[in-house]
Amino acid sequence: MADKIGVAILAAGLGKRMGVQVAKPLIPLMGKKLVDYSLKAAVDFSEEQKASLQTGIVVGHQKDEVIKHFEASSFKLSFPVQKEQKGTADALRSYFEGCEWAKDTDYTLVLCADTPLLTDVELSALWNVLKEKNLDAVAASFKTAAPKGYGRIIRASQGFHIVEEKDANDQERSVNEVNSGLYFFKTSMVLENLAKVDSNNKSGEFYLTDVFKDGANVEALCFDSETPFLGVNSPVQLGTALHQLKKRINKDHQARGVLIMEAAHTYIEPDVELEPGVTIFPNCYLHGSTKIAAGSTLEPGCVVKNSSIKENALIKAYSYLEQASVSPSCQVGPYARLRPGTELGEKCKIGNFVEVKKAKLDPSVSVSHLSYVGDAEIGENVNIGCGFITCNYDGEGKHKTIIGKNSFIGSDTQMIAPVTLGESVFVASGSTINQDVPSRGFALSRARQVTKENMAGRFLKGKWAIPKKD
Repeated sequence: MADKIGVAILAAGLGKRMGVQVAKPLIPLMGKKLVDYSLKAAVDFSEEQKASLQTGIVVGHQKDEVIKHFEASSFKLSFPVQKEQKGTADALRSYFEGCEWAKDTDYTLVLCADTPLLTDVELSALWNVLKEKNLDAVAASFKTAAPKGYGRIIRASQGFHIVEEKDANDQERSVNEVNSGLYFFKTSMVLENLAKVDSNNKSGEFYLTDVFKDGANVEALCFDSETPFLGVNSPVQLGTALHQLKKRINKDHQARGVLIMEAAHTYIEPDVELEPGVTIFPNCYLHGSTKIAAGSTLEPGCVVKNSSIKENALIKAYSYLEQASVSPSCQVGPYARLRPGTELGEKCKIGNFVEVKKAKLDPSVSVSHLSYVGDAEIGENVNIGCGFITCNYDGEGKHKTIIGKNSFIGSDTQMIAPVTLGESVFVASGSTINQDVPSRGFALSRARQVTKENMAGRFLKGKWAIPKKD
């Protein structure tokens, strides 16, 4: 039978040092919130260990906003409330009081909501030591050259205790093994000892670290690297976390066969999916649920948000894609913008300074330059000239333009929607089309050219003036 594990994510803090109004657990980091990373580490751990997991996120400061963030979550979560921020032991008491199932679990995992670099690897390491040695509790520690601010791990022949910075003497402050704030307990053990924790210390807080005692059946597992345990308590630490996450993500993609030309200048969020054989040039930003298939290339400076790019597509430099779908062998850009609702069929060409919004383009449509296509359906093998505009908005509502396959649309043409053009239509350059055109029709809508000989001199002034004849 699977072990029942309760997870307490401590997310009630104020985060004053961050200098922002938003609750610290909701501070954004690479397309997610800080607290999301702690939850993911716990979920990944439970899947790896095939353990039964229930999670309580201890909220306090801006609790309604934190709870709202998880409204669409696929995980069943509880939200016990810490009414006052009186320390980590008080937060865990709030967890046990607010989660009716918590006391019935076999083990309790305690995580902080501000450790975005933590993964299931560290959790599994703690779990394995706890189980193999049948310990009552295990804490994660690491050695650092800058221990100031951390609780110190003071080891005994059996067990250990933790001294917080404010309460440590000079000898204890010289210890460089520090507490990470990550713990695994037998639930029965932590419940028994949690009731005994008092606030008799210089901070006047209830420290969860006080449950660890010399002589107890507990152990501190010292990790080789401090990086996974980085707590985000300042904008500087947030920047460090972003750098480390970006480095980790890019390295993982490279190991799978993604060619990242300059990893230090490439930003890829955690949920982005890249197939082996994708090539990414510097200064690209890939966000959200973006998926890019093998053989596709992103030239420098591209931004892609929540979009799908299929095989062998070429996204040229400085193009911006958002909620767009790009089929195989398309070319986009340079300097193109694909807005939400754009669907490009196979081998479409979207050129420089072209904007497409909520439009479906069938295969082999070409919109080469300086055009706007909005709220439209364009049939296959249509060629659209330079300066084309769908006039889709009348001040109150949006209207659709439909152009049938194999049509040729000349340059500097406007479509006053709603309007429908049939198949194999030819529209002459400089036309404004406000009526439907049947298949194989020729449409021309412009004033007749008038030329007046020898009249230019009346209009050319200054440096353009025509010299007078002697």
